[in-house]
Amino acid sequence: MLKIEWMTLGAVATNCYFLINEETKETILVDPADRTELICRKVLDEALILKAIFLTHGHGDHILAVNDLKKKFMIPVYACEAEEALLLDPSLNLSQDLFGYAVSVKPDILVRDDQEMEVAGMKFQVFQTPGHTPGGCCYYQKEAKVLLSGDTLFCGSVGRTDFPGGSMSALTRAIREKLLILPEDVTIYPGHGELTSIKYEKNNNPYL
Repeated sequence: MLKIEWMTLGAVATNCYFLINEETKETILVDPADRTELICRKVLDEALILKAIFLTHGHGDHILAVNDLKKKFMIPVYACEAEEALLLDPSLNLSQDLFGYAVSVKPDILVRDDQEMEVAGMKFQVFQTPGHTPGGCCYYQKEAKVLLSGDTLFCGSVGRTDFPGGSMSALTRAIREKLLILPEDVTIYPGHGELTSIKYEKNNNPYL
């Protein structure tokens, strides 16, 4: 059974999620924003077994701790194949401009739109949702009715599209065509802010 815990980290309050297989303690880390030491302390204190890092997109506020965690725990980094160039280039991922030091992340496993995969004993479907970034994506866990939406979809809002590679039309189209068709009782875990649901966003999000 999937259990989700999270920390809100960094200068812009990024949600870093721990997707925990309760039977095995195997865990997937989603968008490790920064504060490597806090993440490591939680992993060690709770005897979690880190198996992977999932990135919803490559902006600096979601990736600052990735390289340290990858090295310490020897785990692969998953990201959408269309996001690789942004992850590798600090001028595109805004780490230098917004956070003062350049970060470049090389994904180990590149995923594609609508791909299904099993990691840490849990099955996920990938939805590529460009618009906030060219290769932004969401991870859907059907059995638990959970969507990790990154900066694609927030409670009552959507991701910014004024950064390099952004497109409001592409973003809202992806949300309507790929996310809003999910069951209404799916819980959305966004990259920033509070949890929401497909039903709430269909009925209340002014951007949609």
